[in-house]
Amino acid sequence: MIETPSFADPAPRGLCTDCGVSRMADPGACGKACQFIKPDYPALEAQVHGRSATDHGDERFFGVTQVMHKAALQPARPGAQWTGLTTRLAESLLNTKAVDAVLTMVPDRQDKWRPQPAIITDPADMAEARGMRMGYAPLLALLEPAHAAGHRRIAVIGIPCQIYALRALEAELGFDRIYVIGTPCSDNTTTENFHHFLALLTDAPDTVTYLEFRADYHVELRFDDGRQRLIPFLKLPISDLDPDFFPLTCRTCVDYTNRLADITVGYMAGEGEQWLILRNARGQEMLDGLGAEVVLNTPGSRGKRRGSVKGFVENTRLAAGGLPLRRMPNWLRGIMGWLMPKIGPRGLEFARARVEMKAAETVLHLRRAEPAKMKNMVPRHVWNLAKSYDLSPEDGEEQTR
Repeated sequence: MIETPSFADPAPRGLCTDCGVSRMADPGACGKACQFIKPDYPALEAQVHGRSATDHGDERFFGVTQVMHKAALQPARPGAQWTGLTTRLAESLLNTKAVDAVLTMVPDRQDKWRPQPAIITDPADMAEARGMRMGYAPLLALLEPAHAAGHRRIAVIGIPCQIYALRALEAELGFDRIYVIGTPCSDNTTTENFHHFLALLTDAPDTVTYLEFRADYHVELRFDDGRQRLIPFLKLPISDLDPDFFPLTCRTCVDYTNRLADITVGYMAGEGEQWLILRNARGQEMLDGLGAEVVLNTPGSRGKRRGSVKGFVENTRLAAGGLPLRRMPNWLRGIMGWLMPKIGPRGLEFARARVEMKAAETVLHLRRAEPAKMKNMVPRHVWNLAKSYDLSPEDGEEQTR
């Protein structure tokens, strides 16, 4: 069964991704729960994982880590964004009765790209949650109807800003057990903006069935007639998008890799497969439940990220709040589009680069648009990464605790 409850209109908030807390019975809980007010990652990491992330090795990029894998579900599930691993983890929890319900997203009935929050109780219905959605959706507003329906053991599939709020409120929610399957966030926008982007990529946007930003520096499009098209990142029409295509919330996100999930399932270090970060025993339990269905390998790492990140930081400075990409001559785009997959960072080095880019972007955009928020919004792990690119805290910008 799939239940898609309706919710009250959200309480108005600044820097809000509509995670759903403002639509709950106590919208004032946003003050405690919101990632964009005064996040405390060390405390919540200790609460969830038993310790906070270290300041060395890959934990300074990705958060608390027991082990990382390249992974592929075999056979891959039809309609999945990659192989279907995220929804299969949740399906297994329902099959084994480890949880009573899964809180996740399904496609809106009128618009396949728009996310619709849903409570799923039948394992077979997890197939409806496969694939990518683009837009904001109040996932956490499902917590109250799920609890009212008698569900006490739940799984939640969410993006970082949703999972931060969930963890901040978890002790007060009244559930016996919560499994958290997190996905990294790759910058969100409104569904309407996404349709505009699709229309810039193809003259037949209504026929697109799949879109993915891949770690080989290409966007992949699939069409309903079976065609596939790969577009190099450097040939994307980013310069034709409005400067606020990505809202300030997404340009100032401090958690790209979903540090408070039990298991993070993404792609950045997967090199064509999926990338798993197991963060605690509950994450390992979920993966173990799939057994031989999942083929695991050690993530690779190639290339050097520093030049790419430095270029991104400089472009972000020059953009003065807009999108950090300058126009490139058409003759050069083809050359660079061919060259980047061969010499650019790959695997874990690609993932480290993206996390460092997000750290720099957070500092630069907040410093320009919301300087008074910096002392509370930018946690230590972000400053630790940004400092490598001459972005250190100025007076009054660093958290005092």
